[in-house]
Amino acid sequence: MRYYYSADDIRAAEAPLLESLPDGVLMRRAAFGLAGAIAKELHARTGGIAGRRVCAVVGSGDNGGDALWAATFLRRRGVTASALVLNPEKVHAAGLAAFIGAGGRIVQSVPTTTELVIDGVVGISAKGALRPDAEQVFADVDAAGLPVVAVDLPSGMDVATGAADGPHVHAALTVTFGGLKPVHALGDCGRVELIDIGLDLPDTDLVGLETADVAARWPTPGPTDDKYTQGVTGVLAGSSTYPGAAILCTGAAVAATSGMVRYAGTAAAEVVSHWPEVIATSSAEDAGRVQAWVVGPGVGTDDAGEGALRFALATDLPVVVDADALTVLSSHPDLVADRAAPTVLTPHAGEFARLAGHPPGEDRVGAARGLAADFGAAVLLKGNVTVVAEPGGMTYLNPAGQSWAATAGSGDVLSGIIGSLVASGLPTGEAAAMAAFVHARAAGLSADDPGPRGAPTSASRILAHIRSSIAHL
Repeated sequence: MRYYYSADDIRAAEAPLLESLPDGVLMRRAAFGLAGAIAKELHARTGGIAGRRVCAVVGSGDNGGDALWAATFLRRRGVTASALVLNPEKVHAAGLAAFIGAGGRIVQSVPTTTELVIDGVVGISAKGALRPDAEQVFADVDAAGLPVVAVDLPSGMDVATGAADGPHVHAALTVTFGGLKPVHALGDCGRVELIDIGLDLPDTDLVGLETADVAARWPTPGPTDDKYTQGVTGVLAGSSTYPGAAILCTGAAVAATSGMVRYAGTAAAEVVSHWPEVIATSSAEDAGRVQAWVVGPGVGTDDAGEGALRFALATDLPVVVDADALTVLSSHPDLVADRAAPTVLTPHAGEFARLAGHPPGEDRVGAARGLAADFGAAVLLKGNVTVVAEPGGMTYLNPAGQSWAATAGSGDVLSGIIGSLVASGLPTGEAAAMAAFVHARAAGLSADDPGPRGAPTSASRILAHIRSSIAHL
């Protein structure tokens, strides 16, 4: 599990160490780890360390001090190190003295011979875009194609939201200390390496699942299980206009777990032709017993679509609300006002705006949490970083690492996976986060294996890779 902490949490955890340790020890501990990470990056890129050339771009305060001390440690390992100090009047004095004492050189611009740049401009307390002097420096760095290692976070990004309002550093590697911050999942930080500096951090409600977490929790049949005990997923999806949505959603539920899938809707014949193991009927009332409902993909926003949503939400079963059903719900929020059974809402940004009355904005974690509280439902806010917020509970971040899932019908596949996990008995927030993890992985696999038609990816190809994605957890 990856745990994410606010800047305030990190500062509070640092405070007792700063009081108990001699002055500067904690900074040098962090900088020593930073120097090690930079040395590995240098070696990987150039094949060596001694004689390689780095330049630290140094801002004021502790972040600049970290960069200077790291450059000092690198200098002692034979690296040729220079430092461009943006604000000499506010530079970290002890770090600068150590750097100069180790033979480091102060420069007015990044030398043309530089092989790697250290971003030590601002730290986790900063707000806003790069200021003009730093902006020009890193514009030149980008133009020269130089790799950047950022200290704590790429300067110009917001630590809490990952947003970049303007010019910011583009890092190949970000090295952070003590604990991960939200920016490391939400922002474009390149690879992220965490250095342990001995912080005693509190529990956090902002986490990210890793492969081992998903593998340990994914439903697998036990020796006494049968098709019913493993979870029966009900799907209300598709229409004469959009039968494909029913096929994709139902097929994903079939692929995700080993229980049973029941389908109800006008696309029953098409669904069975693709997935003969599905029990299909045209009427939700005749579908039989299920453990969870998925409603919305392709059902339309007319009376039939509204009727499907009302039917599902009137049950005492968990319900995954997606696509057209979210649009219907935005006009009838009272349908979930007093609902006791678990509900999952899966909006993209446009659907979120219809539900909330405003777009999610830059603070996507806060937006998802707010909508979850307003509707009393788990919310999966789609995006390159999927945010899953439980009402009053955990929030999960799932960076996809790529955008292959941004394709028509992909959301129908995701809702089918979520529904099957909820039907198996998993809590809604955890089920949604696990589904997002496997869905993103399946999208990546589909891009690597485009199939006989040569398309890089599609919803059908993502669906076809669900089982292999699960098998390789």
